[in-house]
Amino acid sequence: MDDRSVLASVVILASGAFIGGAAAYLGSLMLGRRMALVAGPLGHLTLPGVALALTFGFDMSLAAFPFVVLGVLVIWALEARTRLPMESLTALVFATGVAIAFLFLPMEQAETALVGDIARTSIRDGIVSVLVCIGVVVVVRWCYPKLVLINISEDLALSEGIAVRRYNFIYLMLIAIVVALGVKMVGGLLTAALVAIPPAAARNVGRNLHQYAWGATAVGVVAAIVGILLHFALGYPAGPMVVASSAVFFLMTLPLARKA
Repeated sequence: MDDRSVLASVVILASGAFIGGAAAYLGSLMLGRRMALVAGPLGHLTLPGVALALTFGFDMSLAAFPFVVLGVLVIWALEARTRLPMESLTALVFATGVAIAFLFLPMEQAETALVGDIARTSIRDGIVSVLVCIGVVVVVRWCYPKLVLINISEDLALSEGIAVRRYNFIYLMLIAIVVALGVKMVGGLLTAALVAIPPAAARNVGRNLHQYAWGATAVGVVAAIVGILLHFALGYPAGPMVVASSAVFFLMTLPLARKA
């Protein structure tokens, strides 16, 4: 391998690790709120953007982000105007997004759209992904105590002077960013796994909120690195390898959960 190939591989590993870590850290909040599976429908909502990216040859995350943000804003507006639960609104929006995507998605590119292809990441895109992930972690850390209180009781949070709607909006936008980044690594089909499995593994062994949040982050980082290394070694798609690695870590924590 020449120097540029080595650098590209390092950037791919770094961007995957940061995406996995940021998604898992945010996922520790989503799991507590029973919203981890919401990332799945939002992942499907990236497919119109992914279809455009694959057709015209630009970055998948960049193309996916406007569609996820649009979906979040539509869900946000509908939730304010209807009595329907967020899960129903999310299903409505994502089904529409999937239908639109498959009108434009070239069938030969369907696998990349569904399970991702982080090997397409350029050095510039990888560096941008790392910086965005750092920003996500910083914002989540800043919001974390308030969002935990909102998870426990919105009425209690309001009584403490927390602007619940504002923080819920920030929360949804963070989910949108993580989903847009995650689609590059695991595709629109497997995005929910990035935010669901590492926190589930950390919950089995974490004895307090601090251990739980940072344990989830560690599992997300290590699973991403292992999955991408397996992709390099075996040639299987990186997305399923990352998710399978996360699942193995979860299974490894089960005996510890029984002893706790």
